Amino acid sequence: MTRSHVIENWDPEDTGQWESGGRRIAMRNLRWSVFAEHVGFSVWTLFAVLVLFMPEDVYGLDAPDKFLVSAVVTLTGAVLRVPYTLATAVFGGRNWTMFSAFVLLIPAAAMLWIMANPGQPLWTYLAAGAIAGLGGANFASSMTNINAFFPQRQKGWALGLNAGGGNLGVATIQVVGLIVIALAGNRSPHWVIGLYLLLLAVAGIGAALRMDNLPHQPVDVQSMKDVARDRDGWVLSLLYIGTFGSFIGFSFAFGQMLTMTFVGNGQTPGQAALHAAQLTFLGPLLGSLTRMGGGRLSDRLGGSRVTFWTFCAMAVTTLALVYTSTLQSGGDGTLSGGALVLFFAAFLTLFALTGMGNASVYTMIPAVFEARSRGLGLGESERAAWSRAHAGALIGVAGAVGALGGFGINMTLRASYQASGSATTAFVVFAAFYVIAALVTRAVYLRRPEVGEVSITRTTTPSAGPPLTGDEPAAIR
Repeated sequence: MTRSHVIENWDPEDTGQWESGGRRIAMRNLRWSVFAEHVGFSVWTLFAVLVLFMPEDVYGLDAPDKFLVSAVVTLTGAVLRVPYTLATAVFGGRNWTMFSAFVLLIPAAAMLWIMANPGQPLWTYLAAGAIAGLGGANFASSMTNINAFFPQRQKGWALGLNAGGGNLGVATIQVVGLIVIALAGNRSPHWVIGLYLLLLAVAGIGAALRMDNLPHQPVDVQSMKDVARDRDGWVLSLLYIGTFGSFIGFSFAFGQMLTMTFVGNGQTPGQAALHAAQLTFLGPLLGSLTRMGGGRLSDRLGGSRVTFWTFCAMAVTTLALVYTSTLQSGGDGTLSGGALVLFFAAFLTLFALTGMGNASVYTMIPAVFEARSRGLGLGESERAAWSRAHAGALIGVAGAVGALGGFGINMTLRASYQASGSATTAFVVFAAFYVIAALVTRAVYLRRPEVGEVSITRTTTPSAGPPLTGDEPAAIR
């Protein structure tokens, strides 16, 4: 008998429905959502691994060119997150997961052809990278879909697991690159791409067989317009630029920066690629794992508290990178002894912090709208629908805006290397941004109001909801 893939009257806040089978259904969709997003992230960051197989004398791309391609890949993934957010409501979570997996076969195949035919003009790399950006957009549709499956009390954990599992795709493909370089050398990128052609097919077929559509998902164009005009929408998107933008931007740049450092210390391009591959995956791996745990920590301590202290720590860690970059000799990327160890340790710490911040910011989003929905004067079902719709919309918008931070990271690094041959200026810019983000978090979400005083002034449009008063859930405070 064929199983229906459409679930009517889904209400995760209904404890009876949840315990009598709802949780099992939600977990099944979560597992395949994580897998499909995981593979999508891998394809999105495929170029970050392929650069290890692309010595300049063979492929004709210098460091600024590679940073430019990385920036274009992140830009496409960011921009497409907005329509991808709406896609699950229009086409269904199952249907869109199938499409978003199968469509990535196109850029993967294009990358395979380009790597097999070196010496192509820069625009071919830019075009293939732009299409690969579709993999980054998968995040928005996946998160919006999973947000609708889980009750408010478990959203932080579920969204953290979904996002962290997807983010692990960045580390996984770098491990695959390491294995291929170790076994077949840095002239065999087709093994990496071929594996992901297979995994994309598995993700699409698995989604078709095991996932479900939820009719009437509460993400719509009006909700997107509401959050685009809303103060919380802008503030939370800014914070996500600092967390996720840093994670994805550094994921693209880390391997290339390590390779340049090793070459500057006298290694051949092949040796440098192998050594960089041995280390690069650790950064995205840490960022993905801390995102998984960061959701639970934010549920317990409060998303804004975790976000504030995370940005403070990111600023300090980036200043350590400023120090190490000033130790480079002659602008050739050379670092020696303790400076190289400090550079690597600081970068790993920064990756771990970005993952924690990713989780804490995303925990804040549904909590903010849940708190504000209480003052709308609506019935319980209408209030919950309003909250889920606006939270889902902002998850997509913040994901799109946040991913633009990856574009900014790579373009800033490109400009810094072009101007001085080092990343010092770029790291100073990043540290300043983290300080600003920490101050904004404190001013908007951690400020303690006086008795009887409203802590935050909101927009006064009917859809905006009430201001926060200090009585909101711990996930906000």
